[in-house]
Amino acid sequence: MTTKQRLIGDMPKIGIRPTIDGRRKGVRESLEAKTMNMAKYVAQLLSEKLHYNNGDPVETVIADTCIGGVAEAAQTKAKFDKENVGVTITVTPCWCYGSETMDMNPNRPNAIWGFNGTERPGAVYLAAVLAAHNQKGIPAFGIYGRDVQDIDDNTIPMDVQEKILRFAKSGIAVAMLKDKSYLSIGSVSMGIAGSMVDEDFFQNYLGMRNEYVDMTELTRRITEEIYDKEEFEKAYAWVKQNCIFGADTNAEENQRTAEQKEEDLKKNIKMTIITRDLMEGNPKLAELGYEEEAMGRNAIASGFQGQRQWTDHFPNGDFMEAILNSSFDWNGIRAPYMVATENDTLNAATMLFGHLLTNTAQVFADVRTYWSPDAVQRVTSHQLEGRASKGIIHLLNSGSAALDGTGEQEIDGKPVMKQFWEITEEEVNRSLQATQWRPANTEYFRGGGLSSNFKSKGDMPVTIARVNLVKGLGPVLQIAEGYTVDLPDKVHEVLNNRTDPTWPTTWFVPNLTGDGAFRDVYTVMNNWGANHCSMSYGHIGADLITLASMLRIPVNMHNVAEEKIFRPSAWNMFGTNDVEGADYRACQAYGPLYK
Repeated sequence: MTTKQRLIGDMPKIGIRPTIDGRRKGVRESLEAKTMNMAKYVAQLLSEKLHYNNGDPVETVIADTCIGGVAEAAQTKAKFDKENVGVTITVTPCWCYGSETMDMNPNRPNAIWGFNGTERPGAVYLAAVLAAHNQKGIPAFGIYGRDVQDIDDNTIPMDVQEKILRFAKSGIAVAMLKDKSYLSIGSVSMGIAGSMVDEDFFQNYLGMRNEYVDMTELTRRITEEIYDKEEFEKAYAWVKQNCIFGADTNAEENQRTAEQKEEDLKKNIKMTIITRDLMEGNPKLAELGYEEEAMGRNAIASGFQGQRQWTDHFPNGDFMEAILNSSFDWNGIRAPYMVATENDTLNAATMLFGHLLTNTAQVFADVRTYWSPDAVQRVTSHQLEGRASKGIIHLLNSGSAALDGTGEQEIDGKPVMKQFWEITEEEVNRSLQATQWRPANTEYFRGGGLSSNFKSKGDMPVTIARVNLVKGLGPVLQIAEGYTVDLPDKVHEVLNNRTDPTWPTTWFVPNLTGDGAFRDVYTVMNNWGANHCSMSYGHIGADLITLASMLRIPVNMHNVAEEKIFRPSAWNMFGTNDVEGADYRACQAYGPLYK
């Protein structure tokens, strides 16, 4: 297992701000222990429950003293700035001086937990300081437990824990994005709008920079052997030993020769190593005399154009993308990379959201086809049952999906997609055995290559999501929680063969609400805003909604229960009856986080 630091800079920390009534000679002194204990217990909760995407526990920093006024607020800010704090949580059991103790950083997500107790008015401070945040245009999240606690009760109620963890996960994701790069390898693929890099989106909403490399850089590095040749030999041996190569479905006159296929495989492996080196750098290249190339681009995500300027002549990028997006390769089990097919920058951003919230691999897919029950029965004579009974959506792409999507990882005998540090070697082997590498469809990919071919196991709770850009509006996010489903092998084969049997398939069914975009499966498909989505393991819609509000990206469709929605307090001021409309109005009023 590998956990090395990939990106430049330390991991962002969570700052805990214990605020207190500043009145001395009895009031403050009686509250010091309780207030600081609240901070310590929150820090303990976060370090036990949350991890960075490299597997390390999330780090917290507690203010040196309780914060009773402006001076101590400033001292805490100075400490947090030195400690690389990217998100803050203010805690208090009592009344405090709102504008004197609040966190004034407009670019750092902040939440306030006001203790629900009767001895001291923590709820009064919470309301007062949230009003100050709203008045000053610095949105903050309010956390208030449902049940009254005694002042000496140091437990964190479950409803409070849920909000603290949801806020913290989202805040860390925001902080992880900041100052990182998105690397475009090539440009626009086949006129796909998501391939058109919108620098304002990355810079103003995500705090990221954009880097660009022409696809000829891969050709240069392959030709001039600017890669670790020892690693290539290791990778080649691993692939030959562990990967299953499936049948060629091309017509005989369109098939590549055995020699061409072998060269395609070698080139695919080199493309994988080189793309990783472009993203994060590789000190081995400096030893070879390529110090500039060794630096990398500090890229937290990348995209490969591929089609068609590359794939009409060279092997496609499916192998490269599938391996990098997976949680393992020839170097062992490790954190997945985020690499978007067809340089779909907006799907890459969505993949980043899902990955940073869950620390798991993300499955890049086309939202390919809605199959109604009637259509399935007409084509296969099969009546859809169970979760699939109201129709299914075919998630299918040309072979770039993470192999974690096979569902061969397990917890209690059920298919899952795990954080990489929980994956076993046996699960890696099962994922590889469940995947066939098929010669690419040469009608699509004239230069050959390989596509990963697998079928996701059913009964996995998953969430598909997508960021879209709308002129005059900006970015919007759409979310659909649901499940993967199994189809009988013969039914799957008939349906799958109508597109391309060499590509990875996930049969997806959204959870229906009976209203709006989720009144039926067809309407979900009909309202999807682009040809791609990113699929995360688990029902993470509520986390995505919280993250989107931090970035000021409105959510245009979701099937998350309203009681799970957690946004800054200010959103309530834009309307409590029409929650979706209030989200749009608030995001428009505040504008991008880094404007």
